[in-house]
Amino acid sequence: MEPPKFPEDEAFRLAALTAYNVLDTPPEERFDRVTRMAARLFNVPIALVSLIDDNRQWFKSCVGLDAKETPRNISFCGHAILDDRVFVVRDTFEDPRFADNPLVTGAPHIRFYAGCPLRAVTGERLGTLCVIDSKPREFTADDVGALQDLAAIVERELATVQLATLDDLTNIVNRRGFLFLARQHIEQGIRNDLSMSLAYFDLDDFKSINDQFGHAEGDRALAIFSQAMTESFRRSDLCARIGGDEFVVLFNNAEVALVDQLMTRFTDVLAQSVEKQALKYPLSFSYGLIPCVAQRHFNVDKWLGEADEQLFKNKSSKKS
Repeated sequence: MEPPKFPEDEAFRLAALTAYNVLDTPPEERFDRVTRMAARLFNVPIALVSLIDDNRQWFKSCVGLDAKETPRNISFCGHAILDDRVFVVRDTFEDPRFADNPLVTGAPHIRFYAGCPLRAVTGERLGTLCVIDSKPREFTADDVGALQDLAAIVERELATVQLATLDDLTNIVNRRGFLFLARQHIEQGIRNDLSMSLAYFDLDDFKSINDQFGHAEGDRALAIFSQAMTESFRRSDLCARIGGDEFVVLFNNAEVALVDQLMTRFTDVLAQSVEKQALKYPLSFSYGLIPCVAQRHFNVDKWLGEADEQLFKNKSSKKS
């Protein structure tokens, strides 16, 4: 048997899962409806909404299985969250990773498994919607698409509260969401002695874009800027628009040298986006960068304030 590995962003994945506040909550019809649909659609005896906690997989919804959780080290879903693709095991007897797994050799006698990762609004893979059979079977491309469609419904239900923390224009986290998620990330980062930094961005001469080209073009500029952020920074980095033309990024588990590389990449990607979109104006920015100091930065507002002050100094120096 091969126990599942841990994702590279495990600490922040767990922080995102905790932020959803769903673990150990009672069954809900909105999730049970989806697992029933999955069981009927694929004609399987078992369908689960499985969330991967620190040392267990816990079932938010469960059709055809009496257990509420199983150890993570024997879970199939622990393997499935290591990639964005649907994870399929057509015959466990033919797969050395699972042939001697106790869930295969004993109840529920898994011979077939297909699991679609469930992602948080910030990108972390929290668990899966999975279907299980006691006999081997094929899983077609159409089957994969259907499971992904059902998983999207589960993601939407899981994110009902978190969707209020997304910025409508840029589709990244808003100020409310950042303040909530940053506290989780900081707690995990300090507990695991990880290097973190906070960058506070402000677009240069953004008012002139609105004045000269109109607010619709200003909105387009903000969307292009945020898209460049999500393309440049890592999945484990928390990007947010906190108001107007102000953005922040919390760099997780990143030494100063790596942050410098990421900022250089962002500058390059943004320049390429401006050229590709054939913008009639430059899209430049100023920023303040403050490394995390554990004794001070449990207070997210204080950390933001320090980064904002550094931004103001850097922006003023450009004008002098």
